[in-house]
Amino acid sequence: MTSEDPNADDQPLPGVPETADDEDADERSSSSPRSASPREDAASVPSVDGAGVERPATESGTVPADQVGPEDDTDAGDAASDGVTPDESGDDCGCSSCGCDDGGGERAVADGGATPANVSPDGQLVNVEFTDPAEGVSQEIDGEGSDPPDRRVQLPEGADLETPGYEIRSAMNDIETPDEKTWFMELDEAVIDEGRCIQCGTCVAACPSDSIGIGDDDLPELVKMCTGCSLCWDFCPRGGLRYERQWKITGGDDNVSGAGDPITEFSARVEDDWREGSQDGGVVTSVLIHLLEAGEIDGALIATESDEEAWKAESFLATTPEELIENTGTIYNQTMALGNLGLDQWEHKLPDEDPEDLSLALVGTPCEIEGIRALQDFEWDYQSQDAGVRAIDYTVALMCTKNFNYYSLMGEQLEEERGISPDEIGKMDVLDGEMRVYDHDGESLLIEDVENFHDAALKGCDECADFTGYCADLTVGSVGSSDEFSSVIVRTETGLDAWKLTEPDLEYHDLEDRGAVGGLQSWDKKKAFDSLERPFDPDAPRFIDYTDHAEQYGTEMNPHDAGH
Repeated sequence: MTSEDPNADDQPLPGVPETADDEDADERSSSSPRSASPREDAASVPSVDGAGVERPATESGTVPADQVGPEDDTDAGDAASDGVTPDESGDDCGCSSCGCDDGGGERAVADGGATPANVSPDGQLVNVEFTDPAEGVSQEIDGEGSDPPDRRVQLPEGADLETPGYEIRSAMNDIETPDEKTWFMELDEAVIDEGRCIQCGTCVAACPSDSIGIGDDDLPELVKMCTGCSLCWDFCPRGGLRYERQWKITGGDDNVSGAGDPITEFSARVEDDWREGSQDGGVVTSVLIHLLEAGEIDGALIATESDEEAWKAESFLATTPEELIENTGTIYNQTMALGNLGLDQWEHKLPDEDPEDLSLALVGTPCEIEGIRALQDFEWDYQSQDAGVRAIDYTVALMCTKNFNYYSLMGEQLEEERGISPDEIGKMDVLDGEMRVYDHDGESLLIEDVENFHDAALKGCDECADFTGYCADLTVGSVGSSDEFSSVIVRTETGLDAWKLTEPDLEYHDLEDRGAVGGLQSWDKKKAFDSLERPFDPDAPRFIDYTDHAEQYGTEMNPHDAGH
């Protein structure tokens, strides 16, 4: 502002206190924080509460008096004319609220970002004092008096800054999600959180954006943004997939009664010495070995025992007869098999050729075979799992009435309640309605009604009516055959080809007890009819809308908007 401005005396600069010529000026100068005299061409910088800063050089005494510039000299003169000295003000620096340290220890102090640490209230640049870094030690973040690295600082009082749930979307844009839009959250709400997940891994394989992974609890979990495509829901055998409709699509109209409509059935066993360590007759292992040696497959996705936890099943791609023999036998918990069809994890075991030329066999429970058949019926891109889905050319189903949660069965039921450590167990079997456990010498450790282990079984297994694997090429189990023999049901021409390769090396005859197989299949269906909350209808559409499921099962509609 210049003296030519007619309103110069009427318009003080913003943020600058008006100066007065009256008698109160001297009193104010001795009782209030002192600010530098405003220059005519700029406004002074207002002070910030709570920030400790170094005073200008002339006040802190860090610049010799003979080096003070004209403007600083003027300030010094003003201080003298006000009659204020450091001793008289009660503050070492000559002011009442600058926050500086005693004597010559003044320094700039950061205040959390409210003002720059190296700028004084009147706009002067000052030095910043830094703490020397520690040498030879790591940063201490958990020591006494230390704050954790994720502690939030300077939160406004009463503020809740935790990451909001998905329901904030509706609150912010006032748009309700259509009921027909299906996300992973629906699957989570209706199947996983309800304990109905059967750990088949179909949802992982179905996801076209690789957004679903396998958690530490061996259950599906969202690992990145869900696109709401609905495929995880559609293909879930306990969610949107009407599995009994898949039976008819795969095997025809006669594939829904009794034990289905098989081509032929046998009781068979392997005569090789390695059968001693196998389950029943060792037929599954023998079939896979013959397919591998004939060049029909490049590998077989089977179960193996974990290196870390005894009797815990994990997915494994066997590519040699030796690997197949080493992993004979049955482990009674799921492996999320279809969630392990990504060929990248098996790249080191597969031939270096076009993935489209690969041929694999899959051994799994009936629900897993239902899942792979449904996935293969559509040409949609399943992202990293797609090549593995397309490579499955042979499927072998294991007869199954129920499967178990590993930690509930091995930890709670066997070890804690019955005192049998998993390390003691050499073989397990569910036969004639009994849970049978043997040690490494073949001696019996336990024979008990399998219903006593119901609390360890996967809840979703109760809803399954597929004891004999209607959608498989071959079904293999123990029911219907004597000890050391396997019951084999050949269901498709593909399965018959596999049988013909294997049959010369087997001891076999007609299935000994077809009635036992059909009877257990009928029992399994009745159990499922009692457990299903929806109608069992092989002629209804293959996919069940989430809206219909929610109505029948009483689950939440649009759970992501309801704070799921």
